[in-house]
Amino acid sequence: MQVDPNYLSKLAAAIGVSSAREQTLTDQLSSGLRVARLSDDPMAASSNVLLSSSMARIDAFTQSANNSQSMLQVSDAALGEVVTQVTSALSLAVSAGNSTLSASNLSAVGRKLNDIRNNVVSLANTAYQGRYVFAGSQGKTVPFALDTTTTPATTNYAGDTATNSIETPDGQRVQVSVPGSSLFTASGADLMSALNQLVADIANGSNANLQTDTAALSTALANVSQQRATLGSSMSRLTVTTGYEATQKAMLEARQSEILSADPAQVATQLKTATVQHQALLSVASTLSQTNLFSYMK
Repeated sequence: MQVDPNYLSKLAAAIGVSSAREQTLTDQLSSGLRVARLSDDPMAASSNVLLSSSMARIDAFTQSANNSQSMLQVSDAALGEVVTQVTSALSLAVSAGNSTLSASNLSAVGRKLNDIRNNVVSLANTAYQGRYVFAGSQGKTVPFALDTTTTPATTNYAGDTATNSIETPDGQRVQVSVPGSSLFTASGADLMSALNQLVADIANGSNANLQTDTAALSTALANVSQQRATLGSSMSRLTVTTGYEATQKAMLEARQSEILSADPAQVATQLKTATVQHQALLSVASTLSQTNLFSYMK
């Protein structure tokens, strides 16, 4: 009878493989994961890296989009109040043109218009989380400063003309800001200039200019409303896109679970079989340790 001289080493190796298999299945059953390391399934592990990368991009976009939506809501609220204030200014300008107003009444109108102008400047300097929303890319700079040393007063803009945007996971860009230069000092629709001129004309009793002032203010108000609509459209796009990306992430998570997760019933069956095989190998090894190997050669 021939005896394999490597029998014992092969048996030891088989016991090692069997023990590792039993431990792997035990780990899978306890963790619920089929793939915990690259060596478990290289292809599945590679797919998991790609899935994780895609989900990370969605998470980064969602966080940025949520922050941008909050900023847009603050901007929209400020512009909504600007519209309210300017609409009141137009009504006051019309009433100021009434020749029956007394001097004291006209003075009261002037004070109200002055307050409205100051309120609009304050609204144009609205900040969100420490950044001025209407300063273009110069978020740390107060965008508007009122100078009342001139007649009419002047309102200076210290921001820039840049618009801010964020990129969606599929590469589209969504505008999330409008610079103050486009909203409040736009060429041909300069709201600050129109308000300053109206305040000055009321103070000087220049009623003849009120029609021109009212027309300029109406044009500026229309521009603010149009720019506000742009931001409203961006809010809607972000809402739709974040909802879509949330669905995409759920699908990716399901695919990831499908790739990585273990089937408990299947793993339990495999573990039972592996345990039986391992115990059988151990039994053989135990028998050999108690028996002279030469007895197998007789």
